[in-house]
Amino acid sequence: MVAPEDLECIKRIALMGGLNAPVFLKTLSLGSELGFSPQTASRRLRSLEQQQLITRVLGTDGQQVTITNTGEDALRQEYCDYYRLFGRQEKTIILCGIVQSGLGEGAYYMSLPKYTDQFQGLLGFTPFPGTLNVRLHQTSTLQRKRLSGADWKIAQGFESEGRTFGNVKCLPCFFRDVPCGIVIPGRTHYPEELLEIISPEGLRKRFSLEDGDEVSIEVTL
Repeated sequence: MVAPEDLECIKRIALMGGLNAPVFLKTLSLGSELGFSPQTASRRLRSLEQQQLITRVLGTDGQQVTITNTGEDALRQEYCDYYRLFGRQEKTIILCGIVQSGLGEGAYYMSLPKYTDQFQGLLGFTPFPGTLNVRLHQTSTLQRKRLSGADWKIAQGFESEGRTFGNVKCLPCFFRDVPCGIVIPGRTHYPEELLEIISPEGLRKRFSLEDGDEVSIEVTL
């Protein structure tokens, strides 16, 4: 197993181009980059060479250094470890809660062509006239805060028959195998524990959902 200080040194050499071709190094500049003295940097390079993580060709004023396949493998393993922490699987959030009845406003807004046409372009489907309302459990309400950095899409507001309709934020999601969207009307103090879900079909009917049923929503950031 490669020591952390050795990995950091290999990474610095890689960032200089040492994965693709020999790079010219002076121990003074390498030590400065890593916070080492030139003597420590020189010992570190000798250690990397002994472990067959790099090859070196010494010159009068410096050295040509190349990362070996073994050194590249060590960097790739480090990358895999970080990917497990911050990679694709970290980007999927599951929000859990219970179905509850809304006020019936969703059916009205989802019937307005100036909204539905935009949702077709933003989410890839024409919404069913109505929303599925989900009250999140406390832990999922906290998880929802992570959605603030997601790529929300905006359905632009408009005026119609003397009324002003505001912007609506939407974010793609899945309910079971159905592509859906979380929508947030452009009004202040929207409850954080409430999700309104639009979908291409009536989710209550398709899945025989009733108030109080446990459901989960999957969001990929």
